[in-house]
Amino acid sequence: MPRIHLLSDQLINQIAAGEVVERPASVLKEVLENALDAGATAIEVQIEQGGVRRIRVADDGCGIARDDLTQALERHATSKIASLDDLERVGTMGFRGEALAAIAAVARLTITSRASGAPHAWRIEGADRGVAPAALDQGTVVDMADLYFNTPARRKFLKSEATEFAHCDDVFRRVSLARPDIALQLSHNGRIIHRLPAADARRRVATLMGDDFLAQARTVEADTAPIRLSGFASLPAYSRSNRDAQFCFVNGRFVRDKLLTHAVRAAYADILHGNRHPAYVLFLDLDPAGVDVNVHPAKTEVRFREARAVHQFVFHAVTRTLAASGAGVAQPTDAASAPGERHDLAAAPSMHPPPQRTWPAQAPVQGRLAMESASNAYYGFASTATAPNRTTAATPLPAAPVADNGTADMPLGHAIAQLHGVYILAQNATGLVLVDMHAAHERILYERLKTVLDGTPAIQRLLIPAVLSASPKDMATADAHAEVLARMGFEVAAMGPQQLAVRSVPALLANAPVSELVRELLEELREFPATEVLTARRNELLATMACHGAVRANRQLSLPEMNALLRDMETTERADQCNHGRPTWTQFSMAELDRFFMRGK
Repeated sequence: MPRIHLLSDQLINQIAAGEVVERPASVLKEVLENALDAGATAIEVQIEQGGVRRIRVADDGCGIARDDLTQALERHATSKIASLDDLERVGTMGFRGEALAAIAAVARLTITSRASGAPHAWRIEGADRGVAPAALDQGTVVDMADLYFNTPARRKFLKSEATEFAHCDDVFRRVSLARPDIALQLSHNGRIIHRLPAADARRRVATLMGDDFLAQARTVEADTAPIRLSGFASLPAYSRSNRDAQFCFVNGRFVRDKLLTHAVRAAYADILHGNRHPAYVLFLDLDPAGVDVNVHPAKTEVRFREARAVHQFVFHAVTRTLAASGAGVAQPTDAASAPGERHDLAAAPSMHPPPQRTWPAQAPVQGRLAMESASNAYYGFASTATAPNRTTAATPLPAAPVADNGTADMPLGHAIAQLHGVYILAQNATGLVLVDMHAAHERILYERLKTVLDGTPAIQRLLIPAVLSASPKDMATADAHAEVLARMGFEVAAMGPQQLAVRSVPALLANAPVSELVRELLEELREFPATEVLTARRNELLATMACHGAVRANRQLSLPEMNALLRDMETTERADQCNHGRPTWTQFSMAELDRFFMRGK
């Protein structure tokens, strides 16, 4: 056993570099963060051969004084913290004092800097640590060349030039999203990839994420001292197959935090299903003392001191944003819109809760009563206050359509026709509204089912019980879970050795195909414990029930029925998407229609 001895400073730095400098993108991240801490307003990045050959970062920040240049390359040398109290309230991007020393240990590093008020700049090279005069207008230039030139074993683990540059580009994009007030430029092998002038957050997000993301995103804004959340969260229609469009920043620092990811994912649980992933750019700001950034050398992991409070704040903020339905917000008229602007469900995000149902004052009393009656019949019961265990019959639909006026008070306007038994065509103040009636009805039923299941659901007794053939497993499941079924509004009992009779269903599902619905429910109860069905899997089950209960294609609706559906969409949360994340409606403005038919040309 060799004797214990101290490692050399060079070896210590190379060991530390294994944590700090994982690849060229790690170097770029550390140097960019130093530029931000220096107060730079413009940063230029030049990369060669994916960053392995060279990374050069020039900024116009405050610069480094001559006497501090040699210290800058020493381990644990920093100007950003001086005590434990500073460490517990880190407000800068960097603070460890390890990055430059680690980079200098595995690459050829040169730093040229001119401090504010200095007569000229100074240059230091990592190899000999000698300081010499240099020419530079202002700020700092960090030039790294030949990464891992002295540790060839590490260099073998690097990927192709394209892959390494892609990682560098990711780092550049994250910094650019975090600081839209700074002008940045990135070039690779002499070709400019990004040139970003200083702008506001919305413009910077549009530049880096694309106009299609912004068009399909809602603005997130929640402020409850001492914590604030802002940014953009996409609608389910913009969901992706991977997580490459998810950016979360804590006090301006890009992080990968499981707590925040879980909070956002939970907010999408009701509107995004399957293996799809949401896209978002979120900025969380809080007291630096409330978050520990000293968790990992890469500084992409954090720990919150009040983790549960942060989780709930983010969850509720994103949930409220996504719950607000664009169907409940009046669309601007073409006269007040930019030429060619399309007012679809994604282009009209709303931070306000859907308004309560209101009827236009111009509509006759008979018309309003007709619409209410149609709504009740449409959902399969005579009154929204139907008492449990009360036998009801569907109210006949009125024959007279509602007067087509007052569209300004109704964001989705008035129905004018039905297309192939699938889509509802409506006219509002802006132009034409196209509604997928099954998807819209599915969302409405789902939200109502969530509400009624929390109490005692109104039920619809069937005058003639629905009889379905059942396997022995189905018979046993129905008998064992009779109380659970009753709690959900289903009265199911054996009618024979292999037959089940359904004598009542939830009033909201009175028009649903009873046999299909009960079979799926029994299968769910057989596969999962009853407690889990009513808790963890509750919403998935209700979504299935709503899908069965929603109006099917090719069903002909009267104008009052179509108008009743439009009014319910306007007062239902998340009405812009069905339970599977598909859009339920879209808007075509008069300007778009005129442009399509070349009117005025």
